[in-house]
Amino acid sequence: MLLGWLNHGVDPKRVSIVDPSPPPHILKKLTKAGVTHHEAPPHDYLPDILFIAVKPQLMGAVLPGLAPMMSSENVAISVAAGTTMATLSAHLGDVRLVRAMPNTPAQIGQGMTVCVANDEVTDTQKSEISDLLGSIGDVDWVDHEQLIDAVTAVSGSGPAYVFYLGEVLIEAGEKVGLSRALAAKLAKQTIAGAGALMRGSDLEPSTLRENVTSPNGTTAAALEVLMADDGLAPVVEKAVSAAAERSRELAKD
Repeated sequence: MLLGWLNHGVDPKRVSIVDPSPPPHILKKLTKAGVTHHEAPPHDYLPDILFIAVKPQLMGAVLPGLAPMMSSENVAISVAAGTTMATLSAHLGDVRLVRAMPNTPAQIGQGMTVCVANDEVTDTQKSEISDLLGSIGDVDWVDHEQLIDAVTAVSGSGPAYVFYLGEVLIEAGEKVGLSRALAAKLAKQTIAGAGALMRGSDLEPSTLRENVTSPNGTTAAALEVLMADDGLAPVVEKAVSAAAERSRELAKD
């Protein structure tokens, strides 16, 4: 996310990162860009926007040290799945809070981030946050925190589902006689191209699917398997439900 912001024109002198042991190659890149690095939260430092980007399991250890960095005017943004506003407030106080759920395509500026804010966050701050996150992909806001669990299950975890589709498509290609190199090329480009077409088209995914499918053709034969009662739809529904439930469980851990 930070590299996307810097590419978007954010002044590196306005950015500080706090990480006790960042990956050396990342630290080298950020230092070269002019970003300040701290191993621990600096004293008397009140950022306009505090991004909290740690694993949910580490929140209990990290949040108390961040409380001195909050005021009645700035805003904290958490990108951790399952860490609720109530948990954040318990450590940071009654401050302005946003929960955001980005996904990994943000690395190439093609991310999807959904945010929810508490009532204290101003419209100006929401606009600033949208602008920052918009530099790494699309941004949307929801009104209810409970929806973040569903967002996590669809777009937060979603890239892994697509990557797994790539895996199995490559393996299936090999089993029908393709070399692994060619199967990989076909799978990657097909998934990337279909995604770009779906995103850029005004047509519903179902219509795009129908446009590819000739009656009694090869695609129809494949879809007869994928769209069976025990095919892809119930598996995906079960997977998304499991991810959403795990997000809710993380809030209780």
